[in-house]
Amino acid sequence: MFKKTLIALAVMAVASFPTGLAAQPAFQVARGINMDQWVTWPSADQWTDDEVLFPFPEWRRSVGAEELAELRAAGLDFIRMPVDPVPFTAEHAAGQRERLIREVGEAVDLALEAGLKVIVDLHLIQGGTELPYMSRVLGEADDFASYRQLVSDLAASLSDRDPSYVAFELMNEPGTECSVEGHEEWSDLQRQLHALARAAAPELTLVLTGGCGGNASGLVALDPGLIDDDNVIWTFHSYQPFILTHQGALWAGDLIRYVTGLPYPPHEADPADLDARLAIVHARIRTQAPVLRRSGMISYVEEQVEAIRTVEGLHNILRDPFEQVAEWADAHGISRRAILLGEFGMIRQEYGNPFLMNARHRAAYYRDVVGIAEEFGFPWAMWSHGGAFGIVHEFDHRPAETDVMDMVRGLERFTTWSIRED
Repeated sequence: MFKKTLIALAVMAVASFPTGLAAQPAFQVARGINMDQWVTWPSADQWTDDEVLFPFPEWRRSVGAEELAELRAAGLDFIRMPVDPVPFTAEHAAGQRERLIREVGEAVDLALEAGLKVIVDLHLIQGGTELPYMSRVLGEADDFASYRQLVSDLAASLSDRDPSYVAFELMNEPGTECSVEGHEEWSDLQRQLHALARAAAPELTLVLTGGCGGNASGLVALDPGLIDDDNVIWTFHSYQPFILTHQGALWAGDLIRYVTGLPYPPHEADPADLDARLAIVHARIRTQAPVLRRSGMISYVEEQVEAIRTVEGLHNILRDPFEQVAEWADAHGISRRAILLGEFGMIRQEYGNPFLMNARHRAAYYRDVVGIAEEFGFPWAMWSHGGAFGIVHEFDHRPAETDVMDMVRGLERFTTWSIRED
C-alpha cells in the first residue's frame, strides 16, 4: 500500500511538472565515457616533478586528437574528465597550481576540437589522511576551505567556455554518511560549493550529486529546491550488482577480492557451471579470508548471487537505482535530460590480479545498463577509458578488447532492454 501511495504521488507530480516543460540545462548530452584520472598513479612526493605531473590530466600522454575523434565517430558525444584535486591543494606542490588549471583547460579544448563535449569532474580520492583526500576535505575546515577556493578558481577558468559544450562537476562521490545527518551535511557543503562556482561562472552548467558515495539513495535524499538554479545537472552512479561488477578488486572491501569467475548474466550460465564457480569462491574464502569472517562472507556471497540468478532478480536489481531517481526527478519537476548516470561499469582486470573478465560478458552488462538508462531518458557515461575497467585501453596504454566499443557503435540496433523473459 505504501509503495502504491508513492507511485500515485509521483504520477501526480509528473502531472504538475510535465517533462517537456521542465527547465533544461544549457549542457545537453546523451552518450559518454569517463577518461582516466591517473594511469601510473604517481606518489605525492613526485608532484613537483614536471615530467611526472605534466601533461595533465595524465591520459593526454596516450590519448590525442585522433583517439578522441574515434570516440566521437563511435557514437559518443561527451567525455567526463576526472581531475584529481589533491595536486592543486597539496602545500608542497603549490607552485604547480596555475599550470595545472591551464592544462585542464587545454585538455578541455582538445576534446572540444574533436567534437566532444566535456564534463570537468573534480574527482577526490577516497581515503588517506596525510593529504587532503576525501576524509580531510569533508572533515577539516581548512582543507574544505582550500577545496572551496579550487572550485571557485577552476570554475572561473572555465567560465569563458560555451556552457552548452562544457560543464563542471563540483565533487565526485562525496563520502558522507548514508544517514539523515549525513545527507544534511552534504546538502549544506554542496550549497557552499555551488554558490562559489556560480559566482565565478554565471553561465556554466554545474553538475551536482548526492552524498553517500554519489549513489541513487544519496541523490534522492536531496531537496533540489534548496539550490535555486535551473542550469544544473543532477548525477548518480550505479555499479549494481556489485558482486559481479567489481570481481577481484582489492580496493573495494575485504570480500570482493575473493570473488572472481562469476558470469554475466548469471541466468545464461549452465547452473552446474555457476555452482562450480561459486564453490571456487567459497574455497578461496575458507582458505584466505580472516577466520572469524569466513562463514559470514560465504553466506553473503550466496545471498547476493541467489538474488540475481533469475532474469527477474537481475532485472530488478539493475533497475532499482533508476526507478528511485526517476521518481525523485519527476516529483521535483526535473527534466530526465538533467539527470546523468555519471558512472557505471564492470571491471576488466584488477591490477596485479590474473583474472580477466570475459569481454562478451562485459559488453552484455554495459549494453543492459545503457538500455535501462535510455529507457528512462538519462544520459550516461561509461567507466572507464582505460585501467582496471578499461574499455578502450587496458594497462600501459595497450588496446583492450573491442567488445564494449563494438556494442556502442551498434546501439541503434538494440532494444532498450536485452534481458527478456523469453
